[in-house]
Amino acid sequence: MTMTRRELIKALGGLGALALTDAPALAKSRSKKAHVVIVGGGIGGATAAKYLRLAAPGARITLIDPTRRFVTCLRSNDVAVGHMTLDDITFTYDALRTKYRANIIHDRVIGFDPDKKTVQMDAGGKLGYDKLIVSPGIDFIYGDVEGYSREAATTSMPHAWKAGPQTLLLKKQLEAMPQGGTFLMVSPPNPFRCPPGPYERASLVAEWFQKHNPKAKVVILDHKDAFTKDGPFKKAWERLYGYNSDNSMIEWIPAAQGGKPLRVDAANRTVIAGAGSFQADVVNYIAPQRAGTIAFRMGLTNREGWCPVNRRTFESEIVKDVFVIGDAAIADAMPKSGYSANSQAKVAVQAIADQLAGKTPGEPSMINVCYSLAGQDYGVSIADIFKVVDNRIVKLPASGVSPITDSPAQPLLEAVYQRNWHRTFANDCFA
Repeated sequence: MTMTRRELIKALGGLGALALTDAPALAKSRSKKAHVVIVGGGIGGATAAKYLRLAAPGARITLIDPTRRFVTCLRSNDVAVGHMTLDDITFTYDALRTKYRANIIHDRVIGFDPDKKTVQMDAGGKLGYDKLIVSPGIDFIYGDVEGYSREAATTSMPHAWKAGPQTLLLKKQLEAMPQGGTFLMVSPPNPFRCPPGPYERASLVAEWFQKHNPKAKVVILDHKDAFTKDGPFKKAWERLYGYNSDNSMIEWIPAAQGGKPLRVDAANRTVIAGAGSFQADVVNYIAPQRAGTIAFRMGLTNREGWCPVNRRTFESEIVKDVFVIGDAAIADAMPKSGYSANSQAKVAVQAIADQLAGKTPGEPSMINVCYSLAGQDYGVSIADIFKVVDNRIVKLPASGVSPITDSPAQPLLEAVYQRNWHRTFANDCFA
């Protein structure tokens, strides 16, 4: 049976009709009471803890994360423009602890012994494991250009690419902009977390300007010449913000036209690129990215700063019995997104359950759905199905982005889908 993109998007994200928990149940392991430790309590780690209980009911499950509440990057752009609050995108581990009987330890892993199969925690003490899942997320590469530093990111030029204090700083800067000012964004090189995210943020900022600062402008300096969902995004910019006209609120400068930054003057909020010098009232510099620091400390990364994994199980190609999921993993055609992390967690969990039961893991099928807003009532989306072919993760033909049509109902429905999708997706990870 084949599925059209329209049918796929409805099934995976539309109206919340089918939450991920409605998918066929994971095969259960009859293994001994093994101990599975999960490092990192973001979307990937939380999903792994929940679904491991379903796949291996008898296993001991421990999740280690220093925070007591997790703030999703999903919909953090809405927070930056005042559509939502941080509380709206903040989730606890209560259900994982009570409903799924996971032991939650609020601490930081600082050491790792793959021979003895132990992890060392910051507060002291070691924890042994039979299988280890690491969901390290991303960290930022500072100093890729002269003048951009960690200090600049936390003060004058926030990236706001990890939801939390920087999201609120960016919001504050946006609200303090003078009338007719400039919002300058630097979009990072591939690969990076949430490929459509910068362009959604630029869109929502432009919409905010229409209401609060109508003569202000958004300028995007880009390391790239194309971006995810650029066709429907650009059409939305034309319709909503006058893109490609003399009065456009958004200017996108790709790498081929000098968009790549060369130097930064953080004190004067200026970015020097091939196309010239750009001074702005707010600079949202989204830095290049790599796997989270813990992945480096554990020796799970390659020279490019990402974690090579077996594409069928997400077991590390470097350390046996360690599984790496989410943004840090090398997953070929799969984007670095929350939905990808959720899907990869389920694949890793099933592989662990199979291995503990003495079975060979099967062939995985993975999915990604991503909704973005070009305006509060204008949504664009992408829906992908992935398989492993010749030891690489490839996208199947049913995948695709929002079609560009003349129907005003199309983007409106996608915006409705986005709001419902976020709610059902968050429940699948944390409830």
